[in-house]
Parts: sequence; C-alpha cells; structure tokens
Amino acid sequence: MAWIRTIGDDEAEGRLGGVYRAAVKRAGRVAGIVRLMSLEPKILQASMMMYQEVTTRESSPLPRWFRELVAVTVSRLNHCHY
Repeated sequence: MAWIRTIGDDEAEGRLGGVYRAAVKRAGRVAGIVRLMSLEPKILQASMMMYQEVTTRESSPLPRWFRELVAVTVSRLNHCHY
C-alpha cells in the first residue's frame, strides 16, 4: 500500500479548511477519500462539487437514494471501501 502525505484537520487553512469544515458538517468527519486530495485544495474542492452535483443535487431526475446506491455499487465493484 502506498503512503500519501495528507494535511490533518488541525493544519487545514484557507480553501482546504473550508472543505474540511464542510465535510465535518456533512458527514461528521473528514473521510480518507477527501483527505487524499488535501495537498491540492483547488482540485479537492472541484471534486467535491462534482460529487455533490452527481449524488446530492435536489433537482436531479433520479431520486437521491438511487444515485447513492449506484455510487456504492460502483465502489464495491471496484473493491473500494468508500
């Protein structure tokens, strides 16, 4: 397994601090998948925006539970413990 340097919650400032605070508000913690992109906060923020558009956007024609089910199924098929 590779070791990837990440920025901890107590070190996060600026844009990264905002993304971390939003993650804690949304999920109660900063998930590892979020932390993996902590060295590139601009990319992390864009990734989170895309994820939210795909899975949690209110105006989607598909219900949220179905979109999240698809995300979980794809992660499982990829052996990703997301």
